[in-house]
Amino acid sequence: MSPADPSVDRLFAGSIPEIYDAYLVPLIFEVYASDLARRAAECEPGEILETAAGSGVVTRALAPLLRNDARYVVTDLNQPMLDRAARRQAPDGRILWRQADALTLPFAEESFDAVVCQFGAMFFSDRVRAYNEARRVMKPNGRFLFNVWDRIEANDFACVVTDALGAMFPADPPRFLARIPHGYHDVDEIAADLQAAGFSTFEIETLEKPSDALTARLPAVAYCQGSPLRNEIEARDPTAVEAATARAVEALAKAFGDGPISGRMRGHVIEATA
Repeated sequence: MSPADPSVDRLFAGSIPEIYDAYLVPLIFEVYASDLARRAAECEPGEILETAAGSGVVTRALAPLLRNDARYVVTDLNQPMLDRAARRQAPDGRILWRQADALTLPFAEESFDAVVCQFGAMFFSDRVRAYNEARRVMKPNGRFLFNVWDRIEANDFACVVTDALGAMFPADPPRFLARIPHGYHDVDEIAADLQAAGFSTFEIETLEKPSDALTARLPAVAYCQGSPLRNEIEARDPTAVEAATARAVEALAKAFGDGPISGRMRGHVIEATA
């Protein structure tokens, strides 16, 4: 299986879901999840769908903001991530967990007031199709809210880790972070995809936030062991995960210091209306 195989890029299995949730979620996802949840709650949706929910960081932020009579369907293609999300969520009769592909949603037309997707669009093999599916299941005047990362150079920790592993494997640098999470950053491309999917009204806002960690090892573990970057490392050397993590720790400490560290991160938030 090639390191650039799409199945590798989208593989969240083994220990990855738990490490992802414990390390990567608080490092880069929580602050954007709070923002997306606030935006979704503002329209007071009665029926809401979340796609590519991952380990449930948006679900945990949004559920407390919804009406008591709301119905919240939370989906992800990857069952281990969805299982992790369900275990983390407090009991809530409004929430239905369902494995589903965002490109082929198993829901009727005009079923939801809002569709939410946090940092999932970058993984879609056909984004126009996914956006069209979101529009199909939205009620008239429904809202589609999602976010994507900006270019890797505007996201400090990811950039430093990628450069460090490139030096470790110069003949075949692991480029997962640049290729997938940070590979869909062009706002003109995003706008064109939305228009091709039938959205004529949308706004794209760029948000820059700080990313803080108590030690350099925390982001190193987050990326090297809690994301599909781990699959790329193991494809090059099955025994190299700890060595790659150590190389990332060294590079992060050199760039940001030995104690608590802080870097910038930047993403785009998109609000589209059906």
